[in-house]
Amino acid sequence: MLKIIIADDHQVVRRGLTLTINAEKDMRVVGEAENGAGVLTLIKKHKPDVVLMDLQMPEMNGVGALKQIRPECPDLPILILTTFSDDAHVHAALRAGASGFLLKEMSGDDLVESIRGAAQGKPQLHPEIARRLMERAPMPDDPFDSLTERERGVLKLLARGKSNKEIAGELSLTEMTVKGYVSDLFVKLGVNDRTQAALMAVRYGLVLVEEL
Repeated sequence: MLKIIIADDHQVVRRGLTLTINAEKDMRVVGEAENGAGVLTLIKKHKPDVVLMDLQMPEMNGVGALKQIRPECPDLPILILTTFSDDAHVHAALRAGASGFLLKEMSGDDLVESIRGAAQGKPQLHPEIARRLMERAPMPDDPFDSLTERERGVLKLLARGKSNKEIAGELSLTEMTVKGYVSDLFVKLGVNDRTQAALMAVRYGLVLVEEL
């Protein structure tokens, strides 16, 4: 059972999200916050598998909450769910450590699938956000020039949403070995997380955007 925490300042939104999530057999909302200030307390209390958080909230917004949460919970999947899709909000959230960026216009089915994917360590981006980020990303001469063939293979699978365990199975490696490859990839590509690495892989043709 996946434990989910919701942070949104609108009660109607929280209620709708809770009904959608609790209708699934494999997930349950265990806590709700009206602003970013209360999220870390809920995380410590409930130890959730995924946090679903709005950007614009009183007292402390989503980016502020991310900056507070990340030092203490570096691996916790935190999905931004918002109506704001402009570049400034997207980049601010991703730089602060968001595991994904989703828009409230998405369907309930897509939302719960994104939650499941995030819980498995897979990057989650609304298709429109992913396309726009790739279109506007700077173009280095050859971003993968320093990668070994094995590292390229790991990156391709990572970009397709595979977890470290799944990558290890496909490449006949140990999970710890894959974790090492992923860490090296982040350094060589100059990225901070799996979402940014996946975007770069798609941007430069290693995988198709539909495979994100």
